[in-house]
Amino acid sequence: MVVRRFKSFTVAVFSLFALLFTVPALAQHHGGDTATHQAGEKDGGHDEKGKKGELNIGEVIFEHVLDGHEFHFFGKSIPLPVVLYSPQKGFTTFMSSEFHHGEHEHEGYMILTSHNIKSMGLDEKKYKPETIVAVKDGKIDETVKVYDFSLTRNVVQMILALTIFVIIMLRIANRYKKGVGVTSAPKGSQSLLEPVITFVRDEVAKPNLGHKYEKYLPYLLTVFFFILINNIFGLIPGSANVTGNIAFTAVLGLISFVVIMSSSNSHYWGHIFNPPGVPLGVKFILVPVEFLSVFIKPFALIIRLFANMVAGHIIIICLISLIFIFGNLSPAAGWGASPLSIGFTVFIYLIEVLVAFLQAFIFTMLTAVFIGQAFEGEHHDGHDHEDAVVI
Repeated sequence: MVVRRFKSFTVAVFSLFALLFTVPALAQHHGGDTATHQAGEKDGGHDEKGKKGELNIGEVIFEHVLDGHEFHFFGKSIPLPVVLYSPQKGFTTFMSSEFHHGEHEHEGYMILTSHNIKSMGLDEKKYKPETIVAVKDGKIDETVKVYDFSLTRNVVQMILALTIFVIIMLRIANRYKKGVGVTSAPKGSQSLLEPVITFVRDEVAKPNLGHKYEKYLPYLLTVFFFILINNIFGLIPGSANVTGNIAFTAVLGLISFVVIMSSSNSHYWGHIFNPPGVPLGVKFILVPVEFLSVFIKPFALIIRLFANMVAGHIIIICLISLIFIFGNLSPAAGWGASPLSIGFTVFIYLIEVLVAFLQAFIFTMLTAVFIGQAFEGEHHDGHDHEDAVVI
């Protein structure tokens, strides 16, 4: 009975998931029809591909993966506040809906989309979608410098996720203060999160940091749950992929780098600039490599988290887009591809749930390993964890 209920719940969830992803894609498809039809009229109607209104998969992928100034649910857009500053114009605030998806200007500003970048003949390497620029007489005014402080969907979602998580943690802390979970068994959310905290302490902090684990445990738990909560929220259909943003992972990697460097000692740097037991001729090759590894470690943390989280979302969107690709060939082909496409999407989505936990664990584990390497010489001369870590 429980298994059947779980299956029914899973089917309902992923049916909703598929619907939420396909509706915006279908809207993008029809939008492409209108745009290409108008372009075809201007060119005399000779663009056969434009008449067919082919779906631009690249635009759909970037629309869902990149940051933006609005959320999309069931084909509906939820605008977010736009906050701009220009030395020439001062501060300007309004809602992103005033741009009408990049079709209109507002107060001398325009948001770039893949469509108006092409229609205005702009350099696609210089101008990127979702960038807000100053305009004058329908053209970009490069004399006006624009600083964008808008609350994008990545920022809003991260704030919402952290707010919910802090509330949960405060409730759990208050229960422990009252003795629940101390003099009695943990209850509710306590029983859910306590094993996770214990796992990070016993399997991540203690083995890699030894007697200093208590000093770094708060940071490791913060990193783990911060990544995990944003990974989980990113799995909600229509939400933002916060951990799939290179700026997000870069900040985490930079903070870990600072913690690692502040934990290092003379023994650590001595092994880098003067490796013991290594012939002098080899040191000229080994020392630069060891020095570069200091910066490669946080870089590896940044790229690993970013690549894994963005890849899953791209694969899911591509699988859903197969329905419309085959549908462009014939309606029968589109309907025939739907079960296979949705089936693979469900499979990848289940893997993404696992990846959400796995990437939070890997980032935290490697951070602990790198911190342990930085002060390891205090107790374990001549030994190094690096052989056990694949960067």
